[in-house]
Amino acid sequence: MTIDEIRDNFELLDEWDDRYRYVIELGRTLDPMPEAEHSAENKVNGCVSQVWLSRQIDRSGNGEPRLKYLGDSDAHIVRGLIAILLTLYSGRTPQHILSTDALAVFDEFGFREHLTPQRSNGLRSMVERIRSDAREALAAAS
Repeated sequence: MTIDEIRDNFELLDEWDDRYRYVIELGRTLDPMPEAEHSAENKVNGCVSQVWLSRQIDRSGNGEPRLKYLGDSDAHIVRGLIAILLTLYSGRTPQHILSTDALAVFDEFGFREHLTPQRSNGLRSMVERIRSDAREALAAAS
């Protein structure tokens, strides 16, 4: 699924209850994260829910690294937010990640007004974690 498909589906749903159900449904599409990946190293700090993001760097293409992620949470809605975030970022180059404003996309969907402050902080923590990984991958490639 692409971010444009998610955007189109979101626009078809007028009520926020339906949008929340759709986000939860997106969370069910996440690839399973092995239990070993639910580690302190992969835990995202700053989230009220338990959130894990595990990263792999794929250099199999033209030599330019691509960051691939698995994500998980103990909260259904957060799993859905992770699914949207990984649609934007997983499998992308560090340059793409750093040039893509995920928070603007979430604002476009209307999440700023419909997430609790704690969930919004957690979302920012997840975005910053991925952006930090991208900066590290760029520095390592230099």
